[in-house]
Amino acid sequence: MADDIFKALADPTRRTILDELTERSGQTLFELCGRLTMKHQLGMSRQAVSQHLAVLEGAGLVRSRREGRYKFHDIDPEPLRHIAERWIGPDTKDGTP
Repeated sequence: MADDIFKALADPTRRTILDELTERSGQTLFELCGRLTMKHQLGMSRQAVSQHLAVLEGAGLVRSRREGRYKFHDIDPEPLRHIAERWIGPDTKDGTP
């Protein structure tokens, strides 16, 4: 599973998509495409963005949910927490391990 996460994060476009979902979770494909074009000057087809989302979802970094005709995408930071804990250890309140 960790290899899938690292492969997903290796692509700068996917990291940008995660940044956008961190800033505003629950976006549709249409909304993401608009934000990537307007804010990041990434002129990509909806199919290309959809493929990136599929990779992120396969790695467990994005969750999708359907509501009627719309599919909403949310970031799931839990896999990243597991990776951080692997090398850094779990967080403590006073900052010491």
